[in-house]
Amino acid sequence: MSLCRPAAFASGSLRRGPLRRPANDYARRCKPIHNRGPEPQHTAAPVLRAAVARNTSDTARSTARRHHEPWEFHCGGWYNGRVSASRIWLLLVCAVAATVVAVRPAAAAPELAETTVLDVYSPAMDRVVSNRVIPAAHAGAPTLYLLTGAGGGQDGISWWDDTDVREFFADKNVNVVMPIGGAFTLYTDWIADDPIAGRNKWQTYLTGELPAAVDARFATSGRNAIAGVSMSAGSAIDLAIQGGDRYSAVASYSGCPWTSDAAGVAMAGAVVLRGGGNPANMWGVPGGEVWRAHDPYLHAERLRGKTVYLSAASGVPGVIDRNGLPSPVVEAIASSCTAAFAAHLSRQGMTPIHVDRSAGSHTWGQFQTDLHDSWPHLARAIGA
Repeated sequence: MSLCRPAAFASGSLRRGPLRRPANDYARRCKPIHNRGPEPQHTAAPVLRAAVARNTSDTARSTARRHHEPWEFHCGGWYNGRVSASRIWLLLVCAVAATVVAVRPAAAAPELAETTVLDVYSPAMDRVVSNRVIPAAHAGAPTLYLLTGAGGGQDGISWWDDTDVREFFADKNVNVVMPIGGAFTLYTDWIADDPIAGRNKWQTYLTGELPAAVDARFATSGRNAIAGVSMSAGSAIDLAIQGGDRYSAVASYSGCPWTSDAAGVAMAGAVVLRGGGNPANMWGVPGGEVWRAHDPYLHAERLRGKTVYLSAASGVPGVIDRNGLPSPVVEAIASSCTAAFAAHLSRQGMTPIHVDRSAGSHTWGQFQTDLHDSWPHLARAIGA
């Protein structure tokens, strides 16, 4: 499948486009973006389009330094002496890198469900990974794997810490498994060890090692769903594809489920860079073969027969945010990505559940609402 028309914003929609590779020896300089306070109370997409227009008019250049790594990612794009991504993605990189961890709401949910911690050794990563589990009351229940945002739950910001999962799932016939770890990794198998991020084989862990341990410990039905938010939203879609029959349902909350064009490379790269890792150690040459292999947009056909729930919001803060600090630009980007992906699935004859909220600005209040709304669809798919 070929990539679509050149990337651009049109009428508030984000379009996929190829990773452009002009033959020159220059890189655009990344200028700092200053925090000017809260966004005005209106849809964020026009603000984003205006900012993109300003950035694309800037033609200042500086000679790119060469480094030991064959590929370097700077704020303006990828460079190896002959490649630079358009600065139209500068705002995407800086906005995502600055706000990849959503702010928690004011109040914590009460602990009602029985909970446990399951430590699982991963041979692929040669380390023990802890997983918070809300076990079903009886054996033979299905399992929901619930991935958190960019910090991997290691920062105290997660479904467990910031939503009512323990209350909500207390009476549900499902095992809920929430891995702790994987910060800024996109929950994928990296092709090389990274000096900062270490060894990451999260696809192997989440599609094989962890489910095997959970099934054995809790005598599950073997039927599974997976859901992700923000950083892990697109990752959940990719894992549902890569895992074959492992997951029969998937939910993506406020993410961007594509990776290999200029927009995808910029946003995925920004997340990895935020954690100090090198995106080239994740999937190699940006926009190359491995990036394409993990692009849900290019492999959407492999979602056929699965329940797919996609949600995002306009970026306009509202009651749904529960006083969380809004990130309107990030949510507006996620909304455009999500709408485009939902339309792509529909064109291929699939019927995703797509929720496009008029209010919501990338907060845990919004994500909790999305989880509640998606649960009936996921439950039907896995027999919960």
